[in-house]
Amino acid sequence: MKAVKIFCAIAASLLIAGNALAEPESATKDEVVVKVHEAAALINTKGVDEAIKIIGDPKGPFVWKDSYVFLMDLNGKMLAHPIQPELTKEKHLLLMTDPTDKALFVHFVNTARLVGHGWVEYMWPKPGKNTPSKKLTYIYRVPGKDLFVGAGVYVGGMMY
Repeated sequence: MKAVKIFCAIAASLLIAGNALAEPESATKDEVVVKVHEAAALINTKGVDEAIKIIGDPKGPFVWKDSYVFLMDLNGKMLAHPIQPELTKEKHLLLMTDPTDKALFVHFVNTARLVGHGWVEYMWPKPGKNTPSKKLTYIYRVPGKDLFVGAGVYVGGMMY
């Protein structure tokens, strides 16, 4: 009986260690929608300046698994991006394209402006990587504001 308990303890330790060494778990589309709506609610309750600090924090609540929330205005200006904060220094990102020449930020702005919410597909590197991966990003216009938030999932790493 004692040998069985020791075996179970060792097996559990190896399982936990194996999970810690594995690739980070991938975000799901459902998680993305929830986080984006939470970020929009944060903007309405805390104000834009406080929301920019919280959303732009790489260790904050809007960075999880392999995803993160970003905040933009309808002119294509990035206001908060926790993984690539240098994007916030540009006047706008409307001329930036992905490796397939898709003007992804134009699609983001048009989705927010014309529909209010929706998914945009494009290529973007995973956090910590340089090579682009196929990504689907959910865009949601903050009600009553000329702002929108977005977050995405990488197609190759989706859990469903």
